[in-house]
Amino acid sequence: MADSTPLAAATTHARIRALGRETDIEYYLIAPEKRDADLIIFLHEGLGSASMWKDWPAQLCEAAGCRGLVFSRYAYGASTPRPPDEKWPVEYMHDQAREALPALLEALDLQDERPILFGHSDGASIALLYAAMYPDAVKAIAVAAPHIFVEDISVKSIEAAREAYLHTDLPQRLGRYHSDTDSVFWGWNDIWLNPEFRKWNIEAYLDQIRCPILALQGVDDEYGTLDQIQGIKRIATHAKLCIIERCRHSPHKDQPETVIREVVDFLHGLT
Repeated sequence: MADSTPLAAATTHARIRALGRETDIEYYLIAPEKRDADLIIFLHEGLGSASMWKDWPAQLCEAAGCRGLVFSRYAYGASTPRPPDEKWPVEYMHDQAREALPALLEALDLQDERPILFGHSDGASIALLYAAMYPDAVKAIAVAAPHIFVEDISVKSIEAAREAYLHTDLPQRLGRYHSDTDSVFWGWNDIWLNPEFRKWNIEAYLDQIRCPILALQGVDDEYGTLDQIQGIKRIATHAKLCIIERCRHSPHKDQPETVIREVVDFLHGLT
């Protein structure tokens, strides 16, 4: 079942053609009447969706004085589900950055915008790739708990998630936010546990990013070490790092006010 909160009820759909198919993408806009304000695009995690953000994007947009675009990627939320026999390719995040996000912006007549991207986890990696592939199309990016390479801690936690999906009420809990939980979970889990994915690495893209970068990570992140954001800083030396205490893999959930403050300060510092 889809989530019945007012936030989910406010979503609509856009038809896009990307990744070799036509799909319906669930989305909603925040403060679209602020036509002259910057646009923040929110890119969700590997098990996330538009509704799973809850009201945090609206809080950030209000604090920053921005508009917002929140959407569920193909196979997530109330977007078109993934067929059971379809497997994500190793470069699925590259494909999202290269094809799917530009197609959505065009469908929404936002292709001429120069947005700010806020990405979490997989969404953060997509934000990094998009900023590298389209360096003139992005004003700034803020990435929370990004992945730039695969670590043992990531694989261990994803293996634990598989056990939880098989043996706990995790499918029911995810069902609040996705119309097809198997589409979401197995697409993400299978590729991350594929031995070929251990070689996945986007470090070579980072020196192509010209826009300002804010990289945030919790010290207790169970899906990655601080080598992830420190690796961004090592290559994209202009990046600003924010290491958050008492925080795990979801900074916007564990320390929402801290993340809003850091992102607003970052955006206010842009020229």
